[in-house]
Amino acid sequence: MRLSPTSRHPLTHTRRYAISSARTLRHLVLIFGLTLAAGCSAPHASDAPAAPTTAAKAAVKAERLESLLVQGESDVPENLLLSKAGAKAIDPNGQRPVDDPLTCLARAAYWEAKGEGRSGMQGIVNVVINRAADPRFPDSLCGVVKQGGESGSCQFSWWCDGRSDRIREPAAYAEARDVARQALNHQLEDVTDGALYFHARYATPYWAKRFVRTARIGQHLFYRN
Repeated sequence: MRLSPTSRHPLTHTRRYAISSARTLRHLVLIFGLTLAAGCSAPHASDAPAAPTTAAKAAVKAERLESLLVQGESDVPENLLLSKAGAKAIDPNGQRPVDDPLTCLARAAYWEAKGEGRSGMQGIVNVVINRAADPRFPDSLCGVVKQGGESGSCQFSWWCDGRSDRIREPAAYAEARDVARQALNHQLEDVTDGALYFHARYATPYWAKRFVRTARIGQHLFYRN
């Protein structure tokens, strides 16, 4: 009977198999060693604490600027000023929640005076700031804007009308956001002469006769008491 090539030299076949297995084992050990060494190397960049984003840095600046503004401080450090890029990073397209100083100011300016240009928006922002600095009102910009809650009695009708507060006109909102930025930077003149109240020209609220009218800007009349 003829033998097959494998059965003809059984020891040679076993030896080759052993050599091949040994090489495979050494290869696996080498790979494992390199992997282990890599695992013990210096941390990857992704393992390091993430640096604050532009939006996060800008939000911190806005809060500090708000504090100075409400306290009536006139000197603002140069490195604390909020840039246009920083303001845009906080709320780039008017979709974020209304819960920070810049956004609260910008949304108030937009919804109350988006069709009245920069001067009309400026008047609304002036009133919000004047109220925040007055002890009779909440001591934060968002507190002033949201006073009264989202339903029932409120100070700013757009906040409690039950509708979405997200932006529909990006260009108008970009201008409102910049007005808010300048206000936080203490770069915005008070064109209302200290007004704490306003109403649309077509309205006749009961309280208007008791207060002193200070300005007429666009479609709004402004008052203080």
